[in-house]
Amino acid sequence: MSKNLEFLIERARRHVTTDQEREAQIRSFAYGNTHLENPAITKADIDRAAESLKCERATIAIRS
Repeated sequence: MSKNLEFLIERARRHVTTDQEREAQIRSFAYGNTHLENPAITKADIDRAAESLKCERATIAIRS
């Protein structure tokens, strides 16, 4: 294995996923799966749904 590849693998092992990266992965997964079932779904649809769910969770947390 080349030194460059070893360096990249080690760097990837140490990477800590940020909340923003995790959110982007979740939305990407949701888009990919729903778009397969319904090609009319857009990334904007997923973004709107995710933001709506965030608002619902915040409202529930405030009520608790």
